Amino acid sequence: MILLDTHIWVWWESGSDRLKQRYLEILNNTTERFGISIISCWEIAKLVQYGRLDLDRPVSDWITSALARPGLAMIPLTPDIVVESTRLQEPCHRDPADQLIIATARVHEIPLLTADSKILEYPHVQLAVK
Repeated sequence: MILLDTHIWVWWESGSDRLKQRYLEILNNTTERFGISIISCWEIAKLVQYGRLDLDRPVSDWITSALARPGLAMIPLTPDIVVESTRLQEPCHRDPADQLIIATARVHEIPLLTADSKILEYPHVQLAVK
């Protein structure tokens, strides 16, 4: 399983041209399973609330249909993930949602697919693409 960062999930679901070819090759691998942290659902809803993300349908409908994609599994927050997010070694991303996503990848011991430069530079998380 590969954990998708929030922006990767949004770009994939919307067919964005922001996804690089090497990311598309991973995402289009029909034998691969992908995880979405529940915090990504919250993050998307907050971005819509703040007017920083426009979706083609109401956010609740978007999340429901995006989570229904075959091969996709939602990963809940657990006490282990929450605590791990507070123990990330410095220098770490300052965004709490990103800290929870990093912690999710670490606790589940799965690679994270992201284009976030701060996460790509963080040496304490396994990445799907560097």
